[in-house]
Amino acid sequence: MYQPKAHEETDLQVMQDLIQAFPFGCVVTTNEHGLSANHIPFLIDTHRGNHGTLRGHIARANPLSTMIAATTEAPIIFQGPDAYISPTWYPSKHETGKAVPTWNYVAVHAHGLITIKDDPVWVRQMVSDLTDLQEGTQKLPWKLSDAPEEYIDKMMTAIVGIEIPITRLEGKWKVSQNRTEADRLGVAAGLQSRNTESTRAIAELVLKSMQG
Repeated sequence: MYQPKAHEETDLQVMQDLIQAFPFGCVVTTNEHGLSANHIPFLIDTHRGNHGTLRGHIARANPLSTMIAATTEAPIIFQGPDAYISPTWYPSKHETGKAVPTWNYVAVHAHGLITIKDDPVWVRQMVSDLTDLQEGTQKLPWKLSDAPEEYIDKMMTAIVGIEIPITRLEGKWKVSQNRTEADRLGVAAGLQSRNTESTRAIAELVLKSMQG
């Protein structure tokens, strides 16, 4: 990942928090046909390993399940909020005209060796943990036990687990750190005026980046 120093995020907890908040990752691998990308929801165990451990599952029919070897290392891409930045939001643009559009975003790349987990107990526990986490905000949380046992057993045979101890994390927070304070305040105001979930989130990050 292209990483200007101003945008580099190195705080482990900040990067792990983004993965927890935006757990839908993209796993990039190579095979005889070239690059392959798979989109997978993950759990991160922040207490296992120096950088954490990812757990997820894929369909047994997915070719990825048979292509992974003991030496298969892959980047897993997690992306948080993002937003278009208009040059009209910069006060400096109105003074000099020297401004162009850009895009603000936050992202984390996790790297590690992928292991296939074909143990029914492991897979069931992982699915249960993932379900409980995502259902936690529902008024009536759904649990695996809500479905017939034989149905769940059949569904479990169609998937395999994957586990990835993270060996390296790269974080990029591109939130207008290269602009003047006035321009950054202008960016935050412009983003807030658009009033979407993503623009509000990026505005908060722009303002937060000015505090430290």
